[in-house]
Amino acid sequence: MKKWLGGVLMGSFIVILILRYNVMFKNPFSNNTLRQRIFVNTTDPRLKWVQQPTVSPAIQSPEAVNQVVVADELVSGLFLDRNFSSEVQSSLFTWNEMKHIVNYSKGLPNALETVREARIAWDNLMDIVAKKQQIEVNESSVDHKGKQCPYFLSKMDTKDFGDKGYKLRIPCGLIQGSAITIIGIPNGLSGSFRIDLTGESVPEEPNPPIVLHYNVRLQGDKVTEDPVIVQNTWTTAQDWGEEERCPSRNNKKVDDLKQCSDKVGKPDNRTRSKPYFPFKLGYLSVMTLRVGEEGFHMTVDGKQITSFAYREGLEPWLVNEVRIFGDMNLTSVLASGLPTSEDLEHIDDLDALRTVPLPLHRPLDLFIGVFSTANNFKRRMAVRRTWMQYPAVKSGTVAVRFFVGLHKNQIVNEELWSEIQTYGDIQLMPFVDYYGLITWKTIAICIFGTQAVSAKYVMKTDDDAFVRVDEVLGTISKENVKHGLLYGLINYDAQPHRNADSKWYISPEEYPEKTYPPWAHGPGYVVSNDIAKAVYTKHKEGSLRMFKLEDVAMGIWIAEMKKEGFKVYYKDEKRVYNEGCNDGFVVAHYQSPREMLCLWQKLRAEGVAKCCN
Repeated sequence: MKKWLGGVLMGSFIVILILRYNVMFKNPFSNNTLRQRIFVNTTDPRLKWVQQPTVSPAIQSPEAVNQVVVADELVSGLFLDRNFSSEVQSSLFTWNEMKHIVNYSKGLPNALETVREARIAWDNLMDIVAKKQQIEVNESSVDHKGKQCPYFLSKMDTKDFGDKGYKLRIPCGLIQGSAITIIGIPNGLSGSFRIDLTGESVPEEPNPPIVLHYNVRLQGDKVTEDPVIVQNTWTTAQDWGEEERCPSRNNKKVDDLKQCSDKVGKPDNRTRSKPYFPFKLGYLSVMTLRVGEEGFHMTVDGKQITSFAYREGLEPWLVNEVRIFGDMNLTSVLASGLPTSEDLEHIDDLDALRTVPLPLHRPLDLFIGVFSTANNFKRRMAVRRTWMQYPAVKSGTVAVRFFVGLHKNQIVNEELWSEIQTYGDIQLMPFVDYYGLITWKTIAICIFGTQAVSAKYVMKTDDDAFVRVDEVLGTISKENVKHGLLYGLINYDAQPHRNADSKWYISPEEYPEKTYPPWAHGPGYVVSNDIAKAVYTKHKEGSLRMFKLEDVAMGIWIAEMKKEGFKVYYKDEKRVYNEGCNDGFVVAHYQSPREMLCLWQKLRAEGVAKCCN
């Protein structure tokens, strides 16, 4: 946490200096490779899904609540037979096996809505792909555009900042580490202003969701006459959420940072000054809004001021615009650390990064499925350049695939499509990638590990985790447990989070029991083939209990199997570090792309697992 905060303050300091100065393809698949036609089984019973009364904050019409939705037309559009290349067909293997997900979505928030959004995104993507194919028939007609997902955006011309506010388009969403820096002077009669991070609007709902509403009220409001900062969210379905105010007595923390700094609203006893507030009428302010693991964090003139936890269905990857309104004389707006993909012509090691071809039902020692979000381009590249270069992966005894949902942003989906065609290591998911639906990815990994290939063991990890593949193989080989294995950092006595402010909040309706069965932390766990196959079978039968915390869900499913006669062996691995890195790690979590490369270089040079920080 100290490392992260230090990066925040140093990054803010550098940005302040910069801005104040301005103020003043080869086919990786063989002919017999894994591929499967995408089709609609017209003999399936008519799919129906009853929407639950509890509505997620993601965009959704109020009329949809408690409505019986006939879903087969919606879903079938995602599984139409298309004339795809072999690498694209391979990336859709799991997609085709998941055409019943709408039926088995109880317990997952807003499940049908995300499939509806996926249908819109998929249709738009297919239209773009078709148009590009027509254009590329005549190479001279190809439109060579600049980078669609830039790393850095800035506006420093005051002519662009009108009285009606300013909007900065964010082409490919935000990711952890992204930052929005705004320089301006609160002015006018009130000096009050607001910053809104908005998502993508949909045709039937023209007002986009507000992922973060940051409102500075220098003259106070109906609640107080003192200056105050109000943070909130807004959606069509839920309207405004619950306000979070600063100053506040709330001790809630986000990424170990207080929702409201203790400094705000308190006088300095040494100077007997007025209560401290970070903004002043007529004074220049440098604001940096940074994307963390659990929420947004605002620093003003280098001081941490507020934090705001992400709310369900309103996640940073959804953001496509920064809107600034009110009594603010803007000088500069800058966005940095944005998700961006690498230019293929600048990649020297492209052949080494392409995946090993996989024939259907290929026997493997280990299959590793990696959770990744569509716009996390750099994280995937870091994995390709590091632990995916282990000899066991390159030789084909171990296979690795990224499991990625569609994005609501058209540009991101275009970039993802290009990545699929280039590397051949992505399994595309038929839903939009909300955090509350990651359990579907766990099922997808079990499907691929047992139906696309035949792996002795199946592993789940994340795109910000470094996996020592050789050490995982050595440990499970030494244990020699071929059936009923759950290997990882086991939690034996966890209880559901009943605090509604928690990212991992679970209501009594979602899980009434007081404790969870044993489960392994999500950054890296392994199950034997029989457990993975049972997950696939139960999902296909519709008997798999859905639960939105995927690692806990796996523990719940294994506990149910145990009741049915499975002999289960729990192997606790203390070298799986789910909150960072320790020397001697088997899995190190929360590693940036730069740290992943550093870990790999140390392993190659020294032959030991040493952390980089």
